[in-house]
Amino acid sequence: MRSAHIALATTLSLLSGCSSDSPDSAGGPSAPAASPPWFVEVAEERGLTWVHSKGDEVRYWFPEVMGPGAGVLDYDRDGDMDLYLVQSGDLSKPEGENAGDRLFANDGAGNFADVTEATGATDRGYGMGCACGDYDGDGWTDIYVTNVGPNALLKNGGAGAQFSSVAAAAGVDDDRWGTSAAFMDIDNDGDLDLFVVNYLNWSEAVELKCMSGFGEPDYCHPNNYNSPATDVLFENNGDGTFTDITARAGVAEAFGNGLGVAPGDFNSDGLMDIYVANDMTANQLWMNQGDNTFKESGLLAGCAVNGEGAAEAGMGVVAFDAENDGDLDLYLTHLREQTNTLYINQGGGFTDKTSIVGLAGPSLRFTGFGTGAADFDQDGMLDLYAANGRVGKWRPQFLESDPYAEPDQVYRGVGAGRFKEIMPQGGTGEPYYANSRGMAFVDTDGDGDLDVVVADNHGRVRLLENVAPGQGNSVLLEVVNEAGAPAVGAKVSISVGGETLVRFVQPAFSYCSSSDPRVHFGLGEHTGTFDLRIDWPGGDTTERAGLQSGGVVRISR
Repeated sequence: MRSAHIALATTLSLLSGCSSDSPDSAGGPSAPAASPPWFVEVAEERGLTWVHSKGDEVRYWFPEVMGPGAGVLDYDRDGDMDLYLVQSGDLSKPEGENAGDRLFANDGAGNFADVTEATGATDRGYGMGCACGDYDGDGWTDIYVTNVGPNALLKNGGAGAQFSSVAAAAGVDDDRWGTSAAFMDIDNDGDLDLFVVNYLNWSEAVELKCMSGFGEPDYCHPNNYNSPATDVLFENNGDGTFTDITARAGVAEAFGNGLGVAPGDFNSDGLMDIYVANDMTANQLWMNQGDNTFKESGLLAGCAVNGEGAAEAGMGVVAFDAENDGDLDLYLTHLREQTNTLYINQGGGFTDKTSIVGLAGPSLRFTGFGTGAADFDQDGMLDLYAANGRVGKWRPQFLESDPYAEPDQVYRGVGAGRFKEIMPQGGTGEPYYANSRGMAFVDTDGDGDLDVVVADNHGRVRLLENVAPGQGNSVLLEVVNEAGAPAVGAKVSISVGGETLVRFVQPAFSYCSSSDPRVHFGLGEHTGTFDLRIDWPGGDTTERAGLQSGGVVRISR
């Protein structure tokens, strides 16, 4: 095991801070040295043979190139994480005639079996993404599915019962082009509200014919349609239904080509705010005013456009603590020839630090979608994953058979909010080329580290088992509310080795996806005890001292 004691994090940060602050370049004189693999692709051997279909790509209808997402949930409350995979299909088919989404149950050892028919957990719309959460407070995790057309809400019937489709009855069957969605408690009343991101106002009638730079038929740029959409905020009524409060809450005042969402308390006032990543329109930061209204503050806060003042092609987004200073920063993936962007939170305002932290140059050649921050090597510093895939044809191609395929990227956190790309690209023994979209983190096999699920457009799902070299110790915290469901929005802090690390219970991030709701901390070489503090939504606090590191620790409110 390499030296990774969490107590050395400060020293590592200081060493990293001595490096040059000059912007990194798109291509240096020599490539970074290859490391041992961080991941091994095991989907097929674990029973995940699912393949995404986008329909007849000869039409080049815009929605075909944008899906799919993936969801992680413990649908049967047996202690391991299951997978919900969102299918698209064929836009020319009548509503309800596509193959439908699939639910795969985990046997506890990381092997999966398709239980869709047995559970009824499917929707047959032209699917984009999903969000997972216990909306009705019965302790069982439900699934919200975004579609091109009416969205779906699959209510979990509990032990031995099937899922049922209740979106219309619950009032959340928005019929536009939904992408990412997130459950969150906006008013600290104990139930989960729902925010749905819409891309643009699309129909077959507005579809355009576009060409690539090489004179070939291709997918259009979103601004060609000139039809940005408003997002939707649903307030939970506490009786299994929702009320659309978009206009009353102020969310209807801004438009955008919405693709990603990251809820978080960005100014540490105890209220859940909402960040939306928009494609070639300014991003939005909806600051919670405490009375079920929100103020759009992205431009004033410094995270609507990049440091050069340009709106970028926001796809995926994650809110995480890049510097271990206790507040939430933002990382967004973008189109090729734009950098992915890291906004550092400085007391509620943000600064674009991308060019000085190692993330600018490596991302310029790629189009990023799903993304997230996780401590893969468990050294106490968060790493980044970017799932890449093109939306337009370009040369040179990585694969002759797929002009949209690219390798994914992994960036190791090296301290002081800086990152270094892992080679080969994607962290696998050899780069894997695909048109990646949704991405989620999950400990599939109960070994305490986080694996990666990647849903590829018009390709098979990938399960990347974490085999990062020199892994440190860890703890996985299952933080649940009174009903036994994940306590979405809870702030979790641990003190260990002289350091305090902060994470949040919030599975909604990335792109069109929902991750493992359990909270993972890498602890380096620390194998002793740690102290825990949980700030629950609404203001209650739980403190525990002397908890043992390693394994899974369940904390109930």
